Amino acid sequence: MKRRDVLKAGAVTGALAVTGVGVSACASETASMSAESITLADIPVGGGVVVSEPPVVLTQPTAEAVKAFTSICPHQGCKVNNVSDNQIFCPCHGSIFSGIDGSVIQGPATEGLAAASVTVSGNDVSFG
Repeated sequence: MKRRDVLKAGAVTGALAVTGVGVSACASETASMSAESITLADIPVGGGVVVSEPPVVLTQPTAEAVKAFTSICPHQGCKVNNVSDNQIFCPCHGSIFSGIDGSVIQGPATEGLAAASVTVSGNDVSFG
């Protein structure tokens, strides 16, 4: 490889890092919701919310049926960051999990998300 090609590659890598492209996708965008104040209205039916602490994802596959799973992808420990159409998405390597039971829909993850306990009392949702 010529010196000029090495310099070009370095410039492109630096530009990508400055713009955030190519930087670790494991820096997921999780909701900053307080674990103590989540209600049924906060969890869209067919969707869900990701809570940063404790690291859980709450889904509502059907009205008033709330499920909870760890938000840590078993593939390499990244946090899932999005829930839609009853699917939970990991931004790092493209794994997709079921919002109904946490099972793997698409790898590279080979294990599903571990279930967490959740309780619905009226409109209040608690987990832990």
